[in-house]
Amino acid sequence: MSDCMQARGLRFSHGSRALIDDVSLTLQPGEMIALIGPNGAGKSTLLRLLTGFLTPQAGECWLGDRPLNSWPREPLAQRRAVMRQQNSVSFPLPAADVVAMGRAPWPRAQSRAVIDEVMHITGSLELAQRDYRSLSGGEQQRVQLARVLAQLWHDDGPRGWLFLDEPTSALDLFWQQHSLRLLHRLTRNGRFSVCTVLHDLNLASLWSDRVLLLHQGKLVAEGAPNEVMTEHTLTRWYQAELDVVMQDEKGRPQIQLRA
Repeated sequence: MSDCMQARGLRFSHGSRALIDDVSLTLQPGEMIALIGPNGAGKSTLLRLLTGFLTPQAGECWLGDRPLNSWPREPLAQRRAVMRQQNSVSFPLPAADVVAMGRAPWPRAQSRAVIDEVMHITGSLELAQRDYRSLSGGEQQRVQLARVLAQLWHDDGPRGWLFLDEPTSALDLFWQQHSLRLLHRLTRNGRFSVCTVLHDLNLASLWSDRVLLLHQGKLVAEGAPNEVMTEHTLTRWYQAELDVVMQDEKGRPQIQLRA
């Protein structure tokens, strides 16, 4: 369990409302995990607790063999990266310099090569010299994805834990597919793990190894996409009229709303 990330009995409330209510889970190295659930389920709050941006009011998070809050800042930054929904820049800055921020925990040697590589694989290299503020929402998301990959990039590729909150919300179909396919491929090295909040259930089904379903702050289902994304389970927790169709080729469920 020394390479795992664990949450043990997490609780977090705002006023009288429990945003996260006794959540325990284990994230394994080399997994691509999707956090799903209806609005207000606690997905973003759980992500902030798992990454250390929020402190749980009860319970604890562990990264490897020690509590998350006991990690020194720089070693933690080399092992855990976070891409939030909003990443604003208020002053002129080339996109390549935004990506370079991800290399802050590392020595300067070879940083330029890493920056070029992650911008290339995320399709953002052509944006390198453009003012980040002038980019579209989708272009900014690609640059931010390059930034967090740069933060976890070693000589032989990415290692550690990457947490993303709705990383495809501004992307068109091509870039949704490109980005999630890239992340899934990178996790196959067994040393790099992705945990991402996704509202699009079909994207979660296509690219995740495991799905965690939250509802009103509780973890109500977890498992492979075909185990969690059943018509009964999704109808119960989303309260939507839908059909689940299994793909013949990969056996992954696809969700269709009823007219």
